[in-house]
Amino acid sequence: MGSWAAAPWRLGGCGGLHRAWRRAGSSLAGGGERAARLSDLLRSSERDGAPGEEAAAAARRDRRPPREGTVLLFPGQGSHFVGMGRGLLRYPGVRDMYRLAEKVLGYDLLSLCLEGPRAELDRTQHCQPAVFVASLAAVEKLNHRQPDVLESCVAAAGYSVGEFAALVFAGAMDFAEALYAVKVRAEAMQKASEAVPSGMLSVIGRPEANYKFACLEARRHCELLGIENPVCEISNYLFPDSRVIAGHLQALKFLQENARKYYFTRTKMLPVSGAFHTRLMEPAVEPLAEVLKCTEIQKPLICVYSNVDSKKYMHSKHIQKLLVKQIVSPVLWEQTMHSVYERKQGTEFPYTYEVGPGKQLGAVLKKCNLKAWRQYTACKVTLPPVLGLQNCQ
Repeated sequence: MGSWAAAPWRLGGCGGLHRAWRRAGSSLAGGGERAARLSDLLRSSERDGAPGEEAAAAARRDRRPPREGTVLLFPGQGSHFVGMGRGLLRYPGVRDMYRLAEKVLGYDLLSLCLEGPRAELDRTQHCQPAVFVASLAAVEKLNHRQPDVLESCVAAAGYSVGEFAALVFAGAMDFAEALYAVKVRAEAMQKASEAVPSGMLSVIGRPEANYKFACLEARRHCELLGIENPVCEISNYLFPDSRVIAGHLQALKFLQENARKYYFTRTKMLPVSGAFHTRLMEPAVEPLAEVLKCTEIQKPLICVYSNVDSKKYMHSKHIQKLLVKQIVSPVLWEQTMHSVYERKQGTEFPYTYEVGPGKQLGAVLKKCNLKAWRQYTACKVTLPPVLGLQNCQ
């Protein structure tokens, strides 16, 4: 996997990291004969530097203005497409990542990503691992083409399953172990979604829209239809005036039919199989909790923000607890963007890179914080129209 290294944390409130990341060449020495753990690489990088107070002093001397720092955003389910990853295979380590993924998953993920069929890639159990691996492969591209982006990284955040990729990048989890946890998570969520006819509805509303009241009335409608304990709740906070509401299909249909009453200007059903990030996903909680108990998790080497409370992860137990809670909790992405980019007036914003398929997180960032978005770049995972012009843009 990648031999990534992060620079000392340089933005306000993130002084816990006093280590310089370094590029150490390929993480698969000997042409792929030995698959090194990402966490091992990071620990060896730490050992190579100045220990204790010397490292802390070196970090303080190396502080840079925020504009010179970078933020990495990792996308989630829904950003995938057939053909993703094709533009990444030329970079060192990427094919080895997909070979290891095939061993962990038990199927050829690379072929599924490149060739489809789309219906299979769309399945939750397949697309979550696919987005996870493609995102970290995009980091390898950055490591090869623009290593300074990783060396000056100051924050990472991932949308839903993207949080696992962010934690691997930050040295908190091993690639293979995190991928196995994603596999278990995806399969459990797929099974839970098949148990109840449910879905997710993207909503854009006027300022006066009351989403929680609309959900309450939708649940009452379902009760009149004879549905016991109906679910209809906000599952994603995207940007101002935009929410994703998830729950029973009958509730979502009711909201679409009564959109004007609730001041919804646009509604659209999302192409997903279930009501993710609601209590309908409770059957998926225990399988993920069990696998995370057996997964080595360390404190991230850079700040990583949680979807559950939009705050920075503090320690390994904190990560383990919130990754499980995330399955049945709304994704506070809008709030997370405010946390990541909060700064004193007049302070410049860091450069932001979306690593993984699509540009959805960039579009959301533009709605949340226009000034931060002006420093945004998407790292493409497909081949460019003309070979040799492939950049992270």
